Amino acid sequence: MLTLSLYTNYWYAHNVTTETPNPLALDQQVCFALAIASRSVIACYKPLLEPLGLTHPKYLVMLALWESEPRRVKELAETLQLDPGTLSPLLKRLEAKGYVRRERDPHDERALAVVLTERGRALRTDAEAIPPAIVERLGIDVDELMELHRRLTDLIAAASR
Repeated sequence: MLTLSLYTNYWYAHNVTTETPNPLALDQQVCFALAIASRSVIACYKPLLEPLGLTHPKYLVMLALWESEPRRVKELAETLQLDPGTLSPLLKRLEAKGYVRRERDPHDERALAVVLTERGRALRTDAEAIPPAIVERLGIDVDELMELHRRLTDLIAAASR
């Protein structure tokens, strides 16, 4: 609640008008701005991902696997901050496209691991064009985007406390 109080105090200090301030004004809510920003940015990815046969959630799974594989399903879910029940259908769809394979972890037969197929590894080359295309579409300097990323990461950490 301390964060909410700080936000409310900030809001009151910066929105002094002759009218009574409205702490519930939609356009003043951080959650609203984040929701709109998220949908808008993800929409920029859609035309770039469609030719690869990926949705944004599938793209995130592939990014995690291009970083490191094989990965246990549980580890992948933690990395993506997804519930395993949400991740499972994504993995099934990626497997149907021939990008990944789910198999028993050789180090622990009880665990399921996800590995990239050759087709999934080859897709990485096409995907390398996506980050610069997003920067171009957004029209924001890379340094500004990296600062925004840092601030959002701080926000995520604060919200997770």
